[in-house]
Amino acid sequence: MERTESESGNGRRVVVIGGGVAGSLASKSLQFDSDVTLIDPKEYFEITWASLRSMVEPSFAERTLINHKKYLQNGRVVTSPAVNITSSQVVTADGLVFGYDYLVIATGHKDVLPKTRQEKLSQYQSEYEKIKSSESILIVGGGPSGVELAAEIAVDFPEKKVTLVHNGPRLLEFVGQKAADKAFDWLKTKKVEVILNQRVDLSSASDGDKNYRTSGGETVHADCYFLCTGKPLSSEWLKATVLKDDLDGKGRLVVDEYLRVKGRKNVFAIGDITDIPEMKQGYLAEKHASVAAKNIKLLMSGGNEKKLSSYKPGSDIAIISLGRKDSVAQFPFITVSGCVPGLLKSKDLFVGKTRKARGLDPNIVD
Repeated sequence: MERTESESGNGRRVVVIGGGVAGSLASKSLQFDSDVTLIDPKEYFEITWASLRSMVEPSFAERTLINHKKYLQNGRVVTSPAVNITSSQVVTADGLVFGYDYLVIATGHKDVLPKTRQEKLSQYQSEYEKIKSSESILIVGGGPSGVELAAEIAVDFPEKKVTLVHNGPRLLEFVGQKAADKAFDWLKTKKVEVILNQRVDLSSASDGDKNYRTSGGETVHADCYFLCTGKPLSSEWLKATVLKDDLDGKGRLVVDEYLRVKGRKNVFAIGDITDIPEMKQGYLAEKHASVAAKNIKLLMSGGNEKKLSSYKPGSDIAIISLGRKDSVAQFPFITVSGCVPGLLKSKDLFVGKTRKARGLDPNIVD
């Protein structure tokens, strides 16, 4: 293994594992106050909630796929998965070893993604071509990804036959019934066929046959399909590390009010990997990043622990984009749908705002 020590040290070495929504912002926030190393399997950060727009408009991804080095100009980027953590070091799959004074775990959910930005751009182009050349499209999964993809296709390609199959009793089970019903009704007005309480056997269509069987005995004809089911947390690897006893039964890291892994003074966890009782949302992951970065800066400067910032769990606010103009928005006391809540998210999908938070021009492509 190759040992890689930072040059400055002095108790200011920060290693961030995971370059998603939370990890990217934490790294950016700490880069001029510490010696930051960002470890991520890919060379770019993706604004994930905008990814479905890129499938119907590939050029949109030019602004949503951002090389880590664009916003992290005063830190090092290591493009390799982390495979082990000790009480003082992180080891990568490439055999590199990084010492840390503070560690931030921000690995989110597990997904298989291209390593380079260009490969990911090409993937969006090929998905767009697949949609464009198909007359009928099957979407498996009725969570936010499945609903938003169905909506994007229905708006941009109204001539396509779109079928969404979900194994639950209603769509969008992470939000309230009212929001789910509004999304269901909207999809119906766009002629999207929604089949609930059924699974799809994706192996049931033999070569040349484009008919897929459901668990309810229905047949769905589709020229192509997209799998939009939930992804597992990226925490299985932690079971072989020094943090193995800090995971709960669901594979989440147990954190205290300051976002430190419980019982540890210098290890923080942010984003979806935490056990915080709140909806897993991008804007909340960014709040985690801000609180953790602030607390690390305080500790590095020798500040009093009593002055650490607490994180308060977010309220159940959710906005589900429905194409380019509409959305369903759930707030604590009201749920609304249509073009008015659509103004909040659906046109730009918060891309400009997210880029700006990382010190980048909201509009210029990278």
